[in-house]
Amino acid sequence: MTRATGGTTGAASSGGAAGGPAGRQDAISEFVLSAGSVTAAELAERYKVSLMTIHRDLDELERRGVVRKFRGGVTAQPSGVFESNVAYRRKSMLAEKNAVADRALALIEPGMAVMLDDSTTVLALARRLPGITPLTVVTNFLEGLNLLAGAPGIRLMAVGGDHDPLHDSFLGVACVEAVESLSVDLCFVSTSAVSGGYAYHQEQHIVSVKRAMIAAAARNVLLLDNTKLGRAALHRLAPLSAFERVIVDSGASADSLRDLDEHKVNYEVASA
Repeated sequence: MTRATGGTTGAASSGGAAGGPAGRQDAISEFVLSAGSVTAAELAERYKVSLMTIHRDLDELERRGVVRKFRGGVTAQPSGVFESNVAYRRKSMLAEKNAVADRALALIEPGMAVMLDDSTTVLALARRLPGITPLTVVTNFLEGLNLLAGAPGIRLMAVGGDHDPLHDSFLGVACVEAVESLSVDLCFVSTSAVSGGYAYHQEQHIVSVKRAMIAAAARNVLLLDNTKLGRAALHRLAPLSAFERVIVDSGASADSLRDLDEHKVNYEVASA
């Protein structure tokens, strides 16, 4: 468990009263997303409220998909069954994701139709796309859509469905059907876990969209930061042979790269 450090904030010193329960819950959310994991007792001390009040706050944050409770505490970190909130993923492994995105950018040429999934690793690539035009970009990630909306030379296509606040993306049957109606040159996806020659993800509704994206592309590239290697999750997404190449950052362990070699995966290592 990651223990929180640092001084108290204004909300903590005032007992979290600013803004009432909603303000305290926002402060708790930011604190847990920054710390990764923390105990309920630490939160009660930090915000000068009872454990019962903290547990009510955590129940509400869990209901909203911001954090996940465990016995005695709360976490924003992923597990083999749950993916972390997009707000947590957006802040983690930034240098590694940027290195992978820099390497992936070299695969894109003006005039292509490119599909992007709703991962924060692929979002790092999306930030670099305005330099390569003309380009058609298809995505279900709301942040990616907002980022590229109005970018000169980019034709932006949104694939819709039900908005999922945990991922800040559009998912479900409507999204899958929209993706299946398209054909793109290149698709970039990321996932939560890779091991034994397969990519995995914790959530079935995410898997169905990613599989549709892979099937809609002539070429597929898997982008990973090194924390995804050597892990498994609940649902098997696809064999790594479904991807033209896998790009991972230089923090990948020798054992992780050996596993890719043993499964004859075509991979590249991007220096952070």
